[in-house]
Amino acid sequence: MPVGAEHVHGGSGAPAAEWILAVPFIVAAVTYTAAAVAERRGGRGWPWYRVALWILGVGAAMSGFVGPLAAQGGFTEHMLAHVLVGMVAPVALVLAAPTTLALRTMSVVSARRLSRVLRGTPAAFLTHPVVAATLNIGGLWVLYATPLYELMQQVPLVHLLVMLHLLLVGYLFTVSLVGLDPSPHRTGLALRAVVLVLSSAAHGVLAKLIYAHPPAGASTVDVRAGAQLMFYGGDAVDLALIALLCA
Repeated sequence: MPVGAEHVHGGSGAPAAEWILAVPFIVAAVTYTAAAVAERRGGRGWPWYRVALWILGVGAAMSGFVGPLAAQGGFTEHMLAHVLVGMVAPVALVLAAPTTLALRTMSVVSARRLSRVLRGTPAAFLTHPVVAATLNIGGLWVLYATPLYELMQQVPLVHLLVMLHLLLVGYLFTVSLVGLDPSPHRTGLALRAVVLVLSSAAHGVLAKLIYAHPPAGASTVDVRAGAQLMFYGGDAVDLALIALLCA
C-alpha cells in the first residue's frame, strides 16, 4: 500500500473510516436531491441538470477524501485529487445554485436567518474576489512551496484538513466570480475578470515551478506528470470560468 494510503485506509478499520468520511457527502447529495424533488412536487420546478451538477460536484469533492485518489499513491494522483476537489467540484457545486434551492425550501424563519448570514460582514469579506483568490491561490503556494506537502503525506489529519481547505476556498473563489445564487455583495465585472486572469497566471506559474523543482522525496517523473496535470487541468477549468463570467 502506498505511504499516503494510510491517511484514510488504515488497517482493519479502513472500511469503517471510509464510510465515516463519506457520510457528509452522501448527506449533502441526498438532502439537495430531496429538496429538488420537493420543489418539483410543489409545482415550482427545479432543473434536473442542477441536481446532476450537484451530484457531480459532491462526487468530485468526495474523491479527495474517500477512494483510490484519497489513498495518495503518488504526486500525480494527489494532483488529480487537487484538480477535482479544488477546481472541478466547486464549479459544479456553484452552478447547482444550492443557496437558491435552500431559500426556496426552508421555512420562512430559517430562510430569513440564512439571508442575514449572507448579508453579514463575514460573508462579504470571504466572498470578495481578492480575498477568495488570496485564500485559494495563496493556499496552494503555501502547500507546494513549503514543507506542508511533505507533512500532509505523513500526517492523516493534515491531509484531510488540506483537502477540506481546497474544497472550501475553491468554492468561495468560484462563488466570488460566477456565483448564481443571490449575493448582496457582488463586485463589478471588471474586478472579477482581473482577479480571474491573475489567479490563472499564478496557478500556471506555480505548476511550472513544481515542474522545475519537485518537492523533496518525490519522484521527478511523477511530479512532472502531476505538474502538467495541474497546468492543463487548471487551464481547462479557468476557461470554463471565463466562459461563465462572460455569459
